[in-house]
This record gives sequence, structure tokens and C-alpha cells, in this order.
Amino acid sequence: MKAALMIVMALTVAAVSGCASPRGGSMSSDEGFKIAASTFTKDVKQGDRQTVTVSLKRDKYFKQDVTLEVTATSGISVEPSKVVVKASESPDVQFQVKAPKDAALGEYLVHVVATPKTGNPTSKDFTVKVVGP
Repeated sequence: MKAALMIVMALTVAAVSGCASPRGGSMSSDEGFKIAASTFTKDVKQGDRQTVTVSLKRDKYFKQDVTLEVTATSGISVEPSKVVVKASESPDVQFQVKAPKDAALGEYLVHVVATPKTGNPTSKDFTVKVVGP
């Protein structure tokens, strides 16, 4: 009975901790990064544009260049669509989210993928809501 309980506990710990890092970069908890957006729902008026800041939250020893690629669902656009954030630069990048005058009202998904020079990419989605003028 004790052995079975120990096996179940070990499997639970393994399942909870996981085998892969949810962050980009290497597997060490001090050597990765994650993406943060200035807000997770941003209102944009039809025919207007809004600035969204995307930040790289670097762990203590993460010193790599990271390429950010941003895509949006059809109906809105994001510029620039690709930026390289050098290890020596500010981790904050500003993107312009544009909604054309005839954009349908509603929510749109913006997808950000951050790929380090070496290691695993990570991604983050945020929502843009197109509202009337």
C-alpha cells in the first residue's frame, strides 16, 4: 500500500511539474523568458489605430536576441509584423494595431511568437476589440 501511494505521489509531482519548459529559451528556470502584453483586451475604433506594448520578461541569465513575429486574424492588421529584440536593447516593443473603417465590430485575436537565437520559442495571444467610432 505504501509503495502504491509513493508511486501515485511521484507521478503526480511529475505531471504537475512537467518535463518541458513553458517558457522560451533553455530548460533552466533562470535562463528563459516569457511574453507580456500591455493589456490583454485593447479597444480599437473603426478607422483608427492603437499602440500595444509587448515585453520580454527575461530571466536572470537569459542574454539572447529574440525575434518577435506578430499576426492578427483577418480584419485588422499589426505593424511591424517582425522585430528582433537584441539582448542589449529594451525588452519593450511597440506595435500598431489598425482597424480599417469597414472592419466588422467584435473581437480579434493577435498572436505573438517569440523565438530566441537558440532554444524553444514561446507564444502569447491577446484580444483586440473593434468598436464603433
